[in-house]
Amino acid sequence: MPAVRVTAPQTQDLRRVIGLGGGIALIVGITIGSGIFRTPPTIAGLVPNPLVIMGLWTAFGVISICGALTVAELSTLLPEAGGVYVYLRQAYGDAAAFVFGWLYVLITTPTTIAALSVVFAEFLLNLLGMPGGAKAVQLIAIAGIITLTGANVLGARVGAAVSEVTTLIKVIALAAIIGGAFLLGHGNVANLTAGGTVQGSGLARATAAVIWTYDGWIAISMIAGEVVAPERLMKRIIITGMLVIVTLYIGANLAYFYMMPLGVMAQQKEAIARTVMTAIAGPAGGVLIMLAIMTSVYGALNGNLLAKPRVPYAMARDGLIFSALGKTHPRWGTPWVAVLIQGAVGIIMVLALKDYDSLTTYFVVVEWAALIFAVGAVFVLRRKLADAPRPFRTPAYPWVPLLFIAGTVVGLSAIVWGQIHVGNYAPVYGLGIAAAGFPVHHLWQRLKRSA
Repeated sequence: MPAVRVTAPQTQDLRRVIGLGGGIALIVGITIGSGIFRTPPTIAGLVPNPLVIMGLWTAFGVISICGALTVAELSTLLPEAGGVYVYLRQAYGDAAAFVFGWLYVLITTPTTIAALSVVFAEFLLNLLGMPGGAKAVQLIAIAGIITLTGANVLGARVGAAVSEVTTLIKVIALAAIIGGAFLLGHGNVANLTAGGTVQGSGLARATAAVIWTYDGWIAISMIAGEVVAPERLMKRIIITGMLVIVTLYIGANLAYFYMMPLGVMAQQKEAIARTVMTAIAGPAGGVLIMLAIMTSVYGALNGNLLAKPRVPYAMARDGLIFSALGKTHPRWGTPWVAVLIQGAVGIIMVLALKDYDSLTTYFVVVEWAALIFAVGAVFVLRRKLADAPRPFRTPAYPWVPLLFIAGTVVGLSAIVWGQIHVGNYAPVYGLGIAAAGFPVHHLWQRLKRSA
């Protein structure tokens, strides 16, 4: 029976300082960022039917929970820094793990960081009533990345503390929108049933926006090496966090539809939450909710800069990437080189891909394609590591992971078709970069052998 690989230097150098509250704050904080405050108007413009839209949010909420339940098993089986990277390496070998890490370094992490920082800049300019020129957006976005990169070099405890505060604010903000709409707002339930004909291409593009909004929950697995008693806490962190996320997403969308017809929602752009709260509590309420939204986006950006650099860190410790990325700071105990490089690549992405929608469609297909293999690893590891201790087992196995895989395959196929239909080949380019990781891994291995 193959033994579980444990990368000893990871567990020695990274400090276990994240508890239950910090972990839940991270998964909620990373996942709930800009999407729920920015994508509903975009989706309303693409899918002129509120019931279909709510079906999308519910379906991918269920799919995400199925994925999270499976990852909860994997994270307690292999509670190491790197998360998905570790599961893929154990299940499929070094090449698959390298390609995932390659994607995280070059595509998924920097584009997520860039997209969140761009949205933060847009919201700040909206709050100040200033024109959102490309240069202004870029400067603010870059400043946000630099600030939080520095904070996460200072330690996981600092980053987790930032996430706890910002997550509390964003949860209160969404609860205020939901409660305010239904208790104080003058809305109309009939808005939920007033819809038109849905076009296939619009539905496919809306699917991308919904998946992007749910994206992020997997990042909590990356910091398993810094969670106190991960075999006990990881399952509670993941399950509690996902239930909070799905409840808030569905509740917020119902509140938006209750407060305004679909055609009005489609015109709101980044100001939908502000419009709702202004209608409920006046201009002061609108300003407060915008401040809360900016805090939400800032917190998600912080969470990504905290969790995701643990992937290149783990790769470096396993000899699959430059060893400098595996260094931990002697004072703060953080993978500071990996954090700095991911922040720097995020800044490059802000400058290269200025448009928010280009940023999100560029990576969402690639990241969720990787998640199919990550969730599929549970089937492989149930055989390879049959006798290994599993503090948590996926309920309703194998149906829960199979539902995630099937639902994700359908969703991603629709996205690729929809993007190609409108002439956007970004997902195809992203998949091409992913495939290029295999020959790069082969070359890396040859260089190591000849060194």
